Amino acid sequence: MPEALFSPQSEINEALLSSTLLGDGLPSEAEHHLWEASLFYHLDEVAEGHLRQAEALAPEHAAVLIGLFRFYFYKARLAEALEVAQRCIIKAAEVNNLSSDWRIVRAGDAAFGCYENTLPRFFLFSLKGYAYLQMRLGRTEEGRIAIQKLLELDPTDKIGAKVLLRVLEHMFQDDD
Repeated sequence: MPEALFSPQSEINEALLSSTLLGDGLPSEAEHHLWEASLFYHLDEVAEGHLRQAEALAPEHAAVLIGLFRFYFYKARLAEALEVAQRCIIKAAEVNNLSSDWRIVRAGDAAFGCYENTLPRFFLFSLKGYAYLQMRLGRTEEGRIAIQKLLELDPTDKIGAKVLLRVLEHMFQDDD
């Protein structure tokens, strides 16, 4: 998969994208558009056009959703990244047989504590992105609720939700 779009945590991305549990596989034409998007990442309109073509071909495939999320996130188009994060949560809930409402998911609903399990990790990373974006967009209470859910699902904090919680706490300390 294109490294420019699936950057820092490539090991999770490779595992997610190759997982047959995430769908029937990415159509080759959609994969081509993801590659092109990564090659033209520096040209926003061109890259986004390729991402949209991939989305038209495989609208709910994890690879496409991750590509869209990362593009919008790294381009600081946070509202659009949040929309995609919400779609990722829905996709992750579906492949994990969880409720589509992340608020009612419980720790025992999936193997969240086993970091090696790709599908539960996809759910946790999607929710973490959602929490972070809520915070960045000034919706701190929604971000806090999502962080608390992450800590409930992942009490050993393998996903790193406590970092977000500390950032949130510091945001309010600075106001004092």
